Amino acid sequence: MTSTTAKAATTLIEQELVLARGRALNNRLAKAALSEALADDQGRVTDKLVRIWQRWSEDSGCGLLITGNVMVDGDYVAEPGNVVVVPGRDDEGLRRWAAAAKAGGNQVWMQLNHPGRQGNALASRTRPIAPSAIAGNFPGAMRPRAMSEAEISATIWSFAQAAATARDAGFDGVEIHAAHGYLISQFLSPLSNQRDDHWGGTLDNRMRFALAVVSAIRAAVGDDFPVGIKLNSADFQRGGFDEDESMLVAAALVGAGIDLIEVSGGTYANPVMVGASASTQAREAYFQRYAERLRTVTGDVPLMLTGGFRTIEAMEGALADDACDLVGLGRTLCVTPSAGALLLSGQSPEQPVGSHELGLRPLIGLVADVRQLDGMLDVQWHTDQIHRMAAGRNPDPHRPWYLALATALRRNGLGALTRRRR
Repeated sequence: MTSTTAKAATTLIEQELVLARGRALNNRLAKAALSEALADDQGRVTDKLVRIWQRWSEDSGCGLLITGNVMVDGDYVAEPGNVVVVPGRDDEGLRRWAAAAKAGGNQVWMQLNHPGRQGNALASRTRPIAPSAIAGNFPGAMRPRAMSEAEISATIWSFAQAAATARDAGFDGVEIHAAHGYLISQFLSPLSNQRDDHWGGTLDNRMRFALAVVSAIRAAVGDDFPVGIKLNSADFQRGGFDEDESMLVAAALVGAGIDLIEVSGGTYANPVMVGASASTQAREAYFQRYAERLRTVTGDVPLMLTGGFRTIEAMEGALADDACDLVGLGRTLCVTPSAGALLLSGQSPEQPVGSHELGLRPLIGLVADVRQLDGMLDVQWHTDQIHRMAAGRNPDPHRPWYLALATALRRNGLGALTRRRR
């Protein structure tokens, strides 16, 4: 566990956290990445994106804010409205974003991502690429093209360039997205990576891409710029990336000099990151048991635990049990943008009201996987709340599910409902 700076604090979440490279966070609350989908059609920063980030910075109370997934390659985009980092383009927009996102005295990190086979057909310019030509088992999935050696090298360099651009724009660090079935997660999983070269097969080979990205970013940004990673505890799919493999990858990342590991899990084929069993929901922290195991191999590298937290009691418990050093807040900040500040003052933020599950379930189940669509709908419902705040309005916790479904169809087309596109 990392050291803390002494200060008067009545709760653990109020304590400062000093990261390995000397950057101090003013408390133990972090805003986890939430895809804002507010860039223009070229992937550039907009006034709406700046507005919502200034609100989160000034109101959230979190010591660390992490942006939604920023694309490192404009040819491959996860969804319409993703920001795309192109070195030398939109530098002023990125600087405005960074300045607004830390106006409240917090730190802000840019999350870097490549969607791989989860690229969106309406937003990307070409067929998705992935470690292997295997389509994902989620709505709208298209069979990707297997990456060449040259494309793998170019993608690693894209992550490094994006990190250096973020640093130069004023962001305080970066987080590499290696979870939720995106490209780095695809390299790690034997279900999506069936290559027979040195990028696939054994776990050492499957983790090679993630380690190469970390190494390239570190070389590009230097030794004093924080680099974190979001890592799956498991895919939660039979034969996929599991907890034992995840612990070995985490140990290798620690050896590579990573500064923070955020624990998550699942993919869009099994979206446990946006829902859980009743027993897991009752104990709130979806991935705490895994985080407690992970601590045995990560040593002094801070752990951030995101998913399911609702009460200060559960957050304090996770910190007291040394399961994590940072508590990640995600969807709560879409409904109550001041959630962290309320928690720090001993109050409870408002939680979403109503169902975020599809209606007409028997009928829709004839043509689609309802559980996967529930996960998609939950994400879209919260994205709609972000868009309300970006437009200068307040969240609507009573927004019905069918309006979120209409938004999803408008943004992603009918492919959002189909079982698979090959």
